Amino acid sequence: MLRYVNTGIVFQEIPDEVTLSVNISNCPIKCPGCHSSYLWKNIGTELTTEVLDEWAEKLGTDITCISFMGGDSEPEAVDRLAQYLHQKYPEYKVGWYSGRQELSDKVKKENFDFIKLGPYIRQRGGLKEKTTNQRLYKKVADGSFQDITFRFWKK
Repeated sequence: MLRYVNTGIVFQEIPDEVTLSVNISNCPIKCPGCHSSYLWKNIGTELTTEVLDEWAEKLGTDITCISFMGGDSEPEAVDRLAQYLHQKYPEYKVGWYSGRQELSDKVKKENFDFIKLGPYIRQRGGLKEKTTNQRLYKKVADGSFQDITFRFWKK
């Protein structure tokens, strides 16, 4: 069962989007130096389509994107929720921050508008560092994904 611990409206996770960030627990990656190690435990509230409906009703046009932060223990559940959001709320973009190096074969990329891949490696830094191993991809008009990690780097 996919569980979330908390949410927040954020402006830096997905460029040019006002994002509802959903922190999912039971992370199997357990990156050393993780800033969200509390998400390693299987805690929180079940993340269902009903919960997504409540958020959409409450937030309406205050957000433009919903991004799942984690969920690597159940990628097929994240995929189902992303598909649901696209079908019921096409006005929202959908993102997923995965700690995996590659996208699970249980996931359909077309269900997402943004996908971040890569575990956090302290020596390499997060997305804001040019040395990072992590990458954020954005779906473009032809359905392919473009690496937009550079958008996090200061000039």
